[in-house]
Amino acid sequence: MLFKMKDLQWLLAVVTMLFMTQVFGHGMSETEKLSIIDGGNLRYMWIGATHMLSGYDHLLFIFGIIFFLTTFKDIVKYITAFTLGHSATLIYATFTGLQINYFLIDAVIGLSVAYIAFVNLDGFKKYWNVKPPNLLVMITSLGLIHGLGLSTRLQQLPLSEDQLFMNIISFNIGIELGQIIALMIMLLVLAGWRKSASFEPFSRVSNMFLIVAGFYLFIMQMHGYSHMTDPDEFGFSVDNHAHEHIRMEEVRSKQLREQSTHDSLD
Repeated sequence: MLFKMKDLQWLLAVVTMLFMTQVFGHGMSETEKLSIIDGGNLRYMWIGATHMLSGYDHLLFIFGIIFFLTTFKDIVKYITAFTLGHSATLIYATFTGLQINYFLIDAVIGLSVAYIAFVNLDGFKKYWNVKPPNLLVMITSLGLIHGLGLSTRLQQLPLSEDQLFMNIISFNIGIELGQIIALMIMLLVLAGWRKSASFEPFSRVSNMFLIVAGFYLFIMQMHGYSHMTDPDEFGFSVDNHAHEHIRMEEVRSKQLREQSTHDSLD
């Protein structure tokens, strides 16, 4: 076999740990907020880039989009559709203050990852014997959902009322820069691998993995949503573990600032 089961098990274990450590990673500490205020628009750009590069759900979706694209024209076409989709809702939702529960948005994003992999495996024809929806339309539509997810992150930042538009644009530029970096790495890996005899089994395993990962992410986000909407059932004083740690960090930051102010007065 070109792929050993042991190797796949290790891969699944690593990704599972990543999901478990980040799936509840909503919210922001007071220390982070203070550093953003001091950094200005360049800081928003940096956060946008790092958010995209660490956003495994967005990266998995992009990976699924480009998996079987071999021409520069197709890559530009589909990635542009995704970019226009998520940029539109990112800017609109943030500028208008539109907020949707982030667990629900991230759950749908998880399903989008499973969807694009299912299309790659020609699942509509193989299992349902129907023609799949127009891929360009679907990628644009799913991009709109991803944009709402990005907006929920941006609206957690201390946005300036006077420079709100520039804050949004800076964050969005950072998102696109991060996407370009990730895209270049993915294309280099795929381009070199396509010539290998192992690419065909790799493509099947990878897209099956994307389906599993997408549904896993969906389940975990819905689990987080359950914690938020019915905390008493799970025995939590707040909506989830991550928020409890954020609250503790905010208290600690407040104490440090008060101590610093006291020392300066002395």
